[in-house]
Amino acid sequence: MADAAPYAAEKQIAIAAVRRACVLTSSVFNKLVKQETLTKDDKSPVTVGDFSAQAVINTILNRTFPDDPIVGEEDADDLRVESGTALRERIIQLANETLTAELVPGEKEEWGLGPNNGQTTEQLLNAIDRGNYQGGRTGRMWTLDPIDGTKGFLRGEQYAVCLALIVNSRVELGVIGCPNLPVSASDPSGSRGCIFVAVRGQGAYQLPLVDPLSSAGTKLTIPTFTTETLNFLESVEKAHAKLSFNDRVGQILGVTRAPTRMDSQAKYCALARGDGGAYLRMPVGSGYKEKIWDHAPGSVLVEEAGGVITDGRGQPLDFGLGRTLGENYGVVAAGKEVHPKVIAAVLQAKAEEEAQSQL
Repeated sequence: MADAAPYAAEKQIAIAAVRRACVLTSSVFNKLVKQETLTKDDKSPVTVGDFSAQAVINTILNRTFPDDPIVGEEDADDLRVESGTALRERIIQLANETLTAELVPGEKEEWGLGPNNGQTTEQLLNAIDRGNYQGGRTGRMWTLDPIDGTKGFLRGEQYAVCLALIVNSRVELGVIGCPNLPVSASDPSGSRGCIFVAVRGQGAYQLPLVDPLSSAGTKLTIPTFTTETLNFLESVEKAHAKLSFNDRVGQILGVTRAPTRMDSQAKYCALARGDGGAYLRMPVGSGYKEKIWDHAPGSVLVEEAGGVITDGRGQPLDFGLGRTLGENYGVVAAGKEVHPKVIAAVLQAKAEEEAQSQL
């Protein structure tokens, strides 16, 4: 995938970093979740996986783009105190195992990978802390969610490793690793593990997780859906989205197919390749602000696959506000033919809800 296109280096580094983090998180699940070998002091496997994956990705980004800030979910404060010793040691071990593993024979060490690139404890803690950037309107920054969909991860279902590059408030690159997503939705019991990548103006692609940099990938295009063939992609957790509201939107549209529910930004990947017709995430209550790392990579993936993504009012998502999307009233993503119909139904359902509350 080496080429002279814009953001070619960033794309390769991001894919390599996400792939390493996927290997790490899969290992954490197999060793710690399945066997439950953690001691009480180690906290949860999700905590181990989150911190370790963030340490790996931030270390790789720092090798090549040391001046780029990162907006991430975790910081290392709890790991620096004495009570965090057991957790810290486990995270350092996992991160270094992942950074030094030769996943592919002859893999390029200039990406910060390979047997001679182990890191000290302080280097890895500092790498985790690079995720503390507060975001903003101008300049380059990466957004990172090392394990998006923690409950899906613990169930052995869908979760994602999500990385994006934002330049002057616009998402230019998105990479989403889905270790448990079937390579083909038509063969759910078949091989699993995909990486999805999109660079603005260059299309959206699905790559094999096993060796993504050796493949040109499969180009993704959101198919045309009608209300008869449409179904919604939704969160599994009721706390994450107002599923009853979604049901009403579906009724207004005349949707008859049951929704597909999965955790994490894997929903964006499923939308981009046509597994579902629209991604609907409406707010569960006032005051909640969506985090930019939860939507940045998925947004460019959907757009490059020919879709449209806005808030529930049809307004563009603003990635220049800081660490959140502000008071954006949810997220709606769909193919360009369906999107305006979904927005109209959302607005109608919202008007009904407001009228009902005034009775």
